[in-house]
Amino acid sequence: MYRQVVDGIKELIARGELAAGSGLPPVRQVAADLGVNLNTIAFAYRELQKVGLIRIRHGSGAVVVAQVTGQSVAERQQAKLRAALTDLVLAGLSRAEVLAIVNNVLNNLMGSKNR
Repeated sequence: MYRQVVDGIKELIARGELAAGSGLPPVRQVAADLGVNLNTIAFAYRELQKVGLIRIRHGSGAVVVAQVTGQSVAERQQAKLRAALTDLVLAGLSRAEVLAIVNNVLNNLMGSKNR
C-alpha cells in the first residue's frame, strides 16, 4: 500500500499538480482517508524524502521540495522502464502496441505540457 501512496504522490509532482512548496496532508489525515495504518503513510513519506522529493519537518508537516528531474533520476529509473517494456514484449505486444501504451501513459502524466 505504501508503494501506491509513493507512486501517487510522484505522479502528482510529475504532472505539476504538487509544485515545490506545496504542503502534503498530515500522515494521520491521509491514513484515516485511506483507511490504512498511519505507519504505512509515514513510511511512504520517508521514502519520498529519501529520494529528495519532499522534506519532512516534525510538527510542521511535509513539503514538496523538488520535481522529478535530472539525469541521476533518469539513470535510476531506466532499469524500471526496461523491465516494464520487457514485460510488454514478453506478453506478445508488437512495437506499435508498446509505443501506443507508452504514449498514452505519457499523455496522461504530462497532460498538455511538453507535447
